[in-house]
Amino acid sequence: MAETKREIERKYDAPDEPFRLPDLRKVPGVEATVPQGVTELDAVYYDTADRRLAAARITLRRRTGGADAGWHLKLPVALSEGVRDEVRAPLTGTAVPRALAGLVRSRVRGDALVPVVRLLSTRDVTELTGADGTLLAEVSVDAVRAERADGERATAWTEIEVELADGGDPAFLTKVEKRLRKAGVHRSAASSKLARALAETGAAPVPRPAAEDPGTDAGAHVLARLRAQRDALVDLDPDVRRDLPDALHQMRVTTRRLRSAFKTYRKLLDPRVTGPLGDELKWLAGELGIDRDREVLTERITGRIDALPRHLLLGPVRGRLRTWAVARRQGSRRHTVAVLDSKRYLALLDGLDALLADPPLRRKRAARPAAEVLAEAALRDHARLAAHVEHALALEPGPDRDLALHEARKAAKRARYAGETAVPALGKQARRFARSMKDVQTVLGDHQDSVVAREALRDLAMQAHAAGENGFTWGLLHGYEQATAARREAELPGVWADAAQPRLAAG
Repeated sequence: MAETKREIERKYDAPDEPFRLPDLRKVPGVEATVPQGVTELDAVYYDTADRRLAAARITLRRRTGGADAGWHLKLPVALSEGVRDEVRAPLTGTAVPRALAGLVRSRVRGDALVPVVRLLSTRDVTELTGADGTLLAEVSVDAVRAERADGERATAWTEIEVELADGGDPAFLTKVEKRLRKAGVHRSAASSKLARALAETGAAPVPRPAAEDPGTDAGAHVLARLRAQRDALVDLDPDVRRDLPDALHQMRVTTRRLRSAFKTYRKLLDPRVTGPLGDELKWLAGELGIDRDREVLTERITGRIDALPRHLLLGPVRGRLRTWAVARRQGSRRHTVAVLDSKRYLALLDGLDALLADPPLRRKRAARPAAEVLAEAALRDHARLAAHVEHALALEPGPDRDLALHEARKAAKRARYAGETAVPALGKQARRFARSMKDVQTVLGDHQDSVVAREALRDLAMQAHAAGENGFTWGLLHGYEQATAARREAELPGVWADAAQPRLAAG
C-alpha cells in the first residue's frame, strides 16, 4: 500500500572537506540541535533508457538503510521550488511496485524501468528543535558516492539537505539558509542527488527544449498551444490517479482544449491526422466524465443541503446522499484508473507525441500572420456560438431548450479556448474576448448542472420513497434547481448582449 508525504527541502553544496555544520542554534527559533547519528543508505534509481523521468524532475528509487527504507517516487509540485510529493511503497524485490509504476505510466508508456544509477550515502543527521522540543527541521550532511548502473563511471561529493518538519512554516528554511550562507554554504545547482549523479557520470537526459517565442506564424502559435496541453495531460495523469483535488476536472478540460483546437484550426491542421485523435480525445473526456460528473453532482447537492434550515431536512437526508455518492464513487474511481491504464489511452498519448513531432500543418495558411488567422478562427467560433444561443432562446422552456442550451454551452467553451490561444498574438483584446465567452459559459454551465442535478434528485427521491423515508426535502431541492435554471435562462439574454459584438482584430 502506497503512502504520500509532502517533502519541503533545500539542498546545498558543502565546501571542501573536512566540513562541519555551523552552530545552528543561532537560527531564530532554534533552541537545540540534537544529533541523531550516522546512517548508511543504499539507493538504486530507476528510469527509462532515455531518462524520461529525470527529464521531468521525477525520481524513482529503491532504498535500503534508514528509517524509511522502501520504494520512493518523488513528484515535483507545480510552481513550488524544493517541494515534492514523496509516494512510498514497502521494500520488495527489484520490480517496481504496481502502485508506483502506474503513477509514471503516462511518461513511461510501454518502456521498461531499469536501474540507471546507484547512490551510496553516509548520512549524518541533526534535528533542529524549538523551545518546547518541537521538531522544526532535519539537517543532513551526506557524503555521497554515485555509480552509473553499467559501472563505467562514478563520482562523489558532500551535500547538505535541510528538510522542513511536517506542518512547518517554509519561511523557517530561509532563516536556516541565512546562517548557512554566513558559513560559506550555497544552494546546490542540481535539483536532486539523482540529477547531479546523472550529470557527473555522463548519463543525464537530453535537455527538454525551452519554450520558444512562437514568432508571428499562425502555425507556430497553434502548435505551442497543442504542446502545452499535451504536457498538461501527461502531468495531470498521476494527480488523477492519486485523486488530488480538481485534478480530474483539469484533465477533462485539457482533453477538451485539445479537441477544440483541432476543430477551431482545421484550416491549419490536416483533419486526416487530427480527426482520429479528436475522436479519441472525445472518448477520453467521456470516460473521465463518469467520475467528474459524480464529483460535481455530489458537491452541488451537498451544498444545497447545507444551505437549508434544519427544520426542512426531513428524514436521513445526509445519510441517503452519502450512500448514493459512495456507491457511485466506488465504481467511477475504478473505471477512471482502468481507463488511464488502458492501451487505448496510451496510444492516444503516443498519437499526440507523433503529431507534435511531425505537425500536419497546411503550410501556406500556417505561415500567415498569427494575429490574422487566430482572430478569424475565434470569430468563426463566436458566430457558431451566436447561432446556438439564438436558436435556444427562440425555444419554449422545456427539454428541447435545455438540450439547445447545453449545445450552446459547448460552443461557448470552444470560443473561449480560441480566445485563450489568441492571447500571445492579440494580447488584451483576446483576453477580453475569452473572459466574455467564459461569462456566457458560466451561465449556461450552471443551467446544465441544474438539469443534471434534477435528474439525480429524482433518483434520490425514488430511493428514499422505496426505503420508506420522507421525500419532502428531495422535492424541495428539485424545486430549487428548477428555479435556478429559470433564473439562469432569464440572465442569458443580458450576458449574451455583452458578448454578442466581440472586438477582435489583427493590428
